[in-house]
Parts: sequence; C-alpha cells; structure tokens
Amino acid sequence: MPQNDNQQISMFGEDSSANNTAAVQLAEPLASRMRPQTLDEIAGQNALIGNEKPLRKLILSGRIPSMIFWGPPGCGKTTLAEVIAHTGSAHFVRLSAVTSGVADLRRVVDDARRLLQSSHKKTVVFLDEVHRFNKAQQDALLPHVEHGIITLIGATTENPSFEVNAALLSRCRVFTLQPLQPEHIQALLQRALHDSERGLGKDHITIDEDALQFLVQRSAGDARMALTVLEICAATVLAAEHSTEENRRITTDLVKQTMQTGTLLYDRAGEEHYNLISALHKSVRGSDPDAALYWLARILESGEDPQFAARRLLRMASEDIGLADPQALSIAVAAQQAAHMVGMPECSLALAEATVYLACAPKSNALYMGYAAVKAELEAGNAPPVPLHIRNAPTSLMKQQHYGTGYIYSQDMYSQIGPDPEDATMPPPIATQPEGYLPESLQGKQFYQPSDCAMGYEAKIARWLARRRAAK
Repeated sequence: MPQNDNQQISMFGEDSSANNTAAVQLAEPLASRMRPQTLDEIAGQNALIGNEKPLRKLILSGRIPSMIFWGPPGCGKTTLAEVIAHTGSAHFVRLSAVTSGVADLRRVVDDARRLLQSSHKKTVVFLDEVHRFNKAQQDALLPHVEHGIITLIGATTENPSFEVNAALLSRCRVFTLQPLQPEHIQALLQRALHDSERGLGKDHITIDEDALQFLVQRSAGDARMALTVLEICAATVLAAEHSTEENRRITTDLVKQTMQTGTLLYDRAGEEHYNLISALHKSVRGSDPDAALYWLARILESGEDPQFAARRLLRMASEDIGLADPQALSIAVAAQQAAHMVGMPECSLALAEATVYLACAPKSNALYMGYAAVKAELEAGNAPPVPLHIRNAPTSLMKQQHYGTGYIYSQDMYSQIGPDPEDATMPPPIATQPEGYLPESLQGKQFYQPSDCAMGYEAKIARWLARRRAAK
C-alpha cells in the first residue's frame, strides 16, 4: 500500500511521537538512517543539484516537473526523491513497481484528484523501479501525468529509452545520476561511524585504514552496499566475546569475510548487457588483448550465459577478421563447442583463449562490407534470374532450354594451364568462364574488395584477386 506523508517522515525519525522514534530508529537499517535529509547533504550529484543548477532551482521553487531518475544502484535516486518531498509542499506518496499495480495507482490518483480539488495541493508520486511496470501499467499513468493530477518521479537502474514507454518518456524529464566516487563513499562511511544520532557513533567502533579503502573500492559507487557491509561488520564486532570500546575494530579480513565476493553490475536484459558486450567487441576489433580479456571476465563472472559470449566471438571472427586469418573462425567455433560441452567455470579459459587470439589476429572487414554491398543490391530490387550457362540441367527439357550451355568446367582449365607460377598454393589468376558468374546487369560489380592495406592471409588473396581481375 502507498505510504502517506507521516509514514514517509517517520523513516527519518522525525515523527513527533517520541515513544515511536527510538523504536523506529533501532529497527531501521543503517543505510536508511543515514539517508541525507537536505539537498546539501546529497553527495556526488552536483551536476544536477549543485548551486544554480536548474533541477535545484525547480525543487526549491516547488515547481516540480514529472521526471525519471536514472542511475546505478546506491547512487541516491530514492534519497533525492525523498528530499524533494521534504523540501516541497506537495503531498508525497511512495510506490514500488515491484509490489504495486494498477489498482494501487487508481487509489492514489483518486486521492490526488480530491486533494487537488479541495486544497489545490499537488501530489508527488515516487515510483521506485519504474522499469518493472509493464506497458499497460505504464500506460495507466499517462492521462494523470499529462493532466497534472499527479507529478511522477520514477526511479530506474535501466536505460529509460529501453524500459520506459515512449509516450510516458515524452511526458517526463530524464535526469541521469552518476555513481558515487570513492571519496563520497569514504565520507559517508566516516560519517556513519561518528554520527551518534543516526549512525554508529555511540558504539565507538573504529575501522583500519586499509579496511576502509578495501570497502570503498569494492562498493563500486554503491552507498547502500557500503553502509550495509559496515553495519554487518559493526554488529559482528559488538557481538564478539570480550568486546570493549578499546578493541571494537573492523579489520580488512572482517570486511572481506562479510563481502564474500564483489558484486558486479549486470542485467541480462538491460543496458549493461549491451554495454559490456560492446566493450568486448570493440576491444577485440582494436587488437587490445588486455582489455578484451578484462571485458570477457566481467561478462562471465557477472553470471552471463557463456554461449552468449561465444556467439559474439563467432561474429567477431567473421566480421572483424575474416580472411585476414581464416583460422580465427575455427578457434571461435572450438571455443563455442567447449562452452557448450563443459559450461562455466571450466569453459572460461577456452573462451579466453579465443578472445586473446581474435584480439591479436590481423583484422579485415572486407567480408562484412562485401556482404553489406550485396544486401544493398537486393534491397534495391536488383535480383535478376540466374544466368542460363551456370544453371544445372538434370533433365532433357532443361537442356533444350539451354540450361548449362556454354559452361566451362574450371578444373579442366586448371589442368591445362597449371598452377600460378608466382604462388603454387593459389589457383591460376584467370577467368575460367568467359560469361562470368553474375547476372548480366551486375557484371563488373566487385562486392568483395580487400583493402589496400590487407593483412595476413587476405594480403595473399588481394594479390591473387588483383591478377585475376586484371586478366579478366
């Protein structure tokens, strides 16, 4: 159910009922207790809410537009929405797209309409995880946002252009929140340790400098994660036998045990899915094996299906390497088969081997460009019939129609002429079919064209092809 203003305020321990405040504060997680309560307390988002910034002016003026906050976990989306509620004079309702539905929206909108009619007071609806709403649920918001019955503030970790309907997106301003920098996380942790009202100050807990830096780095800009780990470490220290103010110390080992493994930002269906595979592809294309190996590990260790990475390696082998190194495709296929047979984690090295090989291989996009040129011809409607002389003629009727007439069997020509004297591994550079193999309207087209700086095996093909085309 939606939370009203009083329920929202009680999260910060500001409820006037003194007998409830202490209990609420004790039950709240540290990350919730340490939420900033003013714009000036919000760290790391000066580009949006710094002095003289437009969003800050809108918030302080009370003229709040419908908007969507987009950013990674723990960067302050919910916090900023709550600060807006405290700063402005509007009624504030918080919903989660995970637990709320259209029925909840209807109740909120009905209440907002009555409030607007009776007191001219607007309602701000904060919708957390807005990307979890399906199209129908998002469409249900449209008329109420458009007519100003509610002001919507949505929060999402996913790219709104992927996850939010275009109609709803056009009615909202999108503000991008950045991940918090290490200095911001460190300042938050220090404040939590020393704050006696909302933090851990009364417990007199200290943290080793190397433990603090380890926690800061492993939090990867996620303030909620950092504060949660700090809270668990603090509880562990307090629960230890013979705990005193003098030995309540958080060590690096304790932080490592608490965090277990690092959390990698990833979503198989979201933007990060495409960002990481794009980084891998471009690193291979750019012949940087170190970067390629890094992005591959990020993908696999985040829990992605290794077959997804293997399929992209197959594409790279043909798109970016092609005939510059024909062996590249064989190695990519072998890696894909290994991934299929053994799965993770055993297949990680097979995929790593293929990734490094592809990154170090000579590059050519001649096949990619050639195929694209053929597609362009077909899309333009240039698809004439197969020339008669290269059609198959298995029946007498087809032979009467001159199917196959004039065709010269190329192997007979090779046996008469012999191999290329300049390179015995290549066929003679001659046109074995006077009429050619393309339809008449396409004669002379050169779809596959190695570049002037062809590398690897394709350089040999380029020399042979130039002689062949010159002879023809």
